[in-house]
Amino acid sequence: MSLISTLARLEAVESGRAQPLATVRHRHIGERPLVLVPLTTAGEAGAPLGALVGTDRERPVLLTVAQPRDRELRFAFLAALADTVLPYIESHAAAVEAVERMETDPATGRRARVETELCADAPQIVVPGRAAIGFVQLLGRSMRFRRTAEQDPDAPYPAPPYVPLLGRWLTHYGERARVPGSSLLLAATDLLGRHWATGQSSVEDQHLGALLAWIDPPDGRSGAEAALWAETARDAHGQLLCPPAGPATDPAFDNKVLAPAVEAYDRARQALAAAEDGAAADERLGLLTAAEREIGAVLRSQLEPTWRAVWHALDLLRELPEGARVADRWTRDRWSFTAHRDRVRAGEPPQPRRDDAVTAARKLAVRESAQARLDAQEALDDPLVLAGRRLAGEAFAAEVTEVAMAWTESKRPAPRPLLTLRTDDTVPAAEGLKVYRCLDGRQQSAELVRQEADSDGSVLVLRLLDRMGRARDPAEGTVPEKGDRIVWTLFEHDARGGPKLPEPEETPWTHGGPPDTAAESPDPVTPEDLL
Repeated sequence: MSLISTLARLEAVESGRAQPLATVRHRHIGERPLVLVPLTTAGEAGAPLGALVGTDRERPVLLTVAQPRDRELRFAFLAALADTVLPYIESHAAAVEAVERMETDPATGRRARVETELCADAPQIVVPGRAAIGFVQLLGRSMRFRRTAEQDPDAPYPAPPYVPLLGRWLTHYGERARVPGSSLLLAATDLLGRHWATGQSSVEDQHLGALLAWIDPPDGRSGAEAALWAETARDAHGQLLCPPAGPATDPAFDNKVLAPAVEAYDRARQALAAAEDGAAADERLGLLTAAEREIGAVLRSQLEPTWRAVWHALDLLRELPEGARVADRWTRDRWSFTAHRDRVRAGEPPQPRRDDAVTAARKLAVRESAQARLDAQEALDDPLVLAGRRLAGEAFAAEVTEVAMAWTESKRPAPRPLLTLRTDDTVPAAEGLKVYRCLDGRQQSAELVRQEADSDGSVLVLRLLDRMGRARDPAEGTVPEKGDRIVWTLFEHDARGGPKLPEPEETPWTHGGPPDTAAESPDPVTPEDLL
C-alpha cells in the first residue's frame, strides 16, 4: 500500500467518508455493459442457484435452479444463461472496422503492414465482486468441454445447444480478467476500491454494500455507520436487508427461507410423479409451478439489492472522466475479443485444461508487461497517482533553469542538450541514471550527468538522448525551455518485450516436451458454434 493510500484511509476514518485515490477513471466502462449477479449453492462449489443478468437495469432476466442437485435443471439454467449472454456477445462480433497493423510473415520472417478486421467494440461483463469472477472462471472451465447431442450422439449426458460455446467465451473472459488493466470482465468492488479509499480493511471492501456506504453514505450517517448497517441490518424475519454481493448466500437465508422452499418443491415434484390420473396431475402440476415461483421470488429478494448496487457503482464511476490512456488498453481488449471470435469461427478446439510450458510462459510475460504498462499509464494519466510515485522516489518534478546545446562527437553529430534542473524531490544520486518524460504521448529519455545539493533542494544536470529528430539541430518543441516545469520518472512508460520463446511444438524436453494435441483435435464446425 502506498503512502497516499494510507493517508487517504486515515482521512476517511477521520471524516467518515471515502476519499478519492484517483482524479480520473482508470478503467473503461462501456455504454451498454452486461451485468451478471450470480448465486451459488452453499457447500457445493460451482453449483449455480440463480442469477440476475442483463443490460437493462429496469428489466433484468431472472434465472433460477429450483433443485441445484438436479443435473437437468442445472443444464437448463446454463442453456438459459447462454440464450441471454451469447446474443449480447454476437452483437459485438458483427460490427468491425478495417485497421492496419504490423505482422510477421511466417515464410520470410519479415514484418509488414497488413489490413485486418478489428471489432468496433467489445462486450463487457460486470459482476459484483472478485468471488463472482472466480465463479465465472469456474463456469467456463466446467462448460467448454461439454458435448452436445449433435457433436456427440453417444454422450451420456449431452449438454443443451450453445452451452460449450458459452463456456469457451467465459473461459476467455476469465483469462482476460487476469491481465492487469483489462476491462472485459470487471468486478464492481475492485473498480470502486481502485478509485476510492475507505476507512475499513481491504477484506471488508469486498462487501459491495459496505463499500458503497463509505463512498456514498445516506444523509445523516457516516461511512462507518452506513457500512455497519449494510453488513448487519436484518428485517423482522432475521434476513439481511443488504444481502452479500454473491455468489455466496447468507446462512440464515439458506436455513430459514431457501431450504423450506426447496423442500416444498421436492414434495410437489414427487407428488406429481405419483399422480394416477389426469385431474390429479393437473392439480399437482399447479402446486409444482407455485413452488417454482416461490423459489424464484426468494432468490430475487437476494439478488435485486446487489443488482441495484452494481448499477449504482457504475453510475459513480461514470462521473469520473476517463483517463487519457484508457482507450489504448480498451483497444487491446478489442483485439483480444476479435482474436477469440476468429478462433471460434475457425473451428479451433476449446482452450486446453492445462497450458503447456510455452503458453504458460507467454501468458505470464503478457501479464507482467501489462502490469508495468498499467502502473506507468495510471501515473501519467493521474496527478494523484503520480504524487504517490513521487513520494516513493520513483518520479520527481523539476524546473528547468538552464539549457546548453551539445552534440555527439561523431561523423554525423547528433544533438545531446544539457538541462540544468532544480527540484525539491528526492532523486537517487547515481550518475548515468536513466529518467523519462512524456513528449507528445511518447517517451523521451535522458541520463543524469551530475547532482549537487543546494539549500533550496537539489540541482541536476540531465543529458537528453532521443526524440529530437534526425537533423543536426533538435526539432522544435523537443527540447525544454528555461522556466518549464517537467515531471520526470525513473520508470519507463512503455513495457519492454521479454526474450523470444519457442513455438509450443518446439518445447524442450526439460519442460515436458511438445504438448500432446491428439486428444484435442479441432472439432468440426456445427451450427451451434455460431448464433
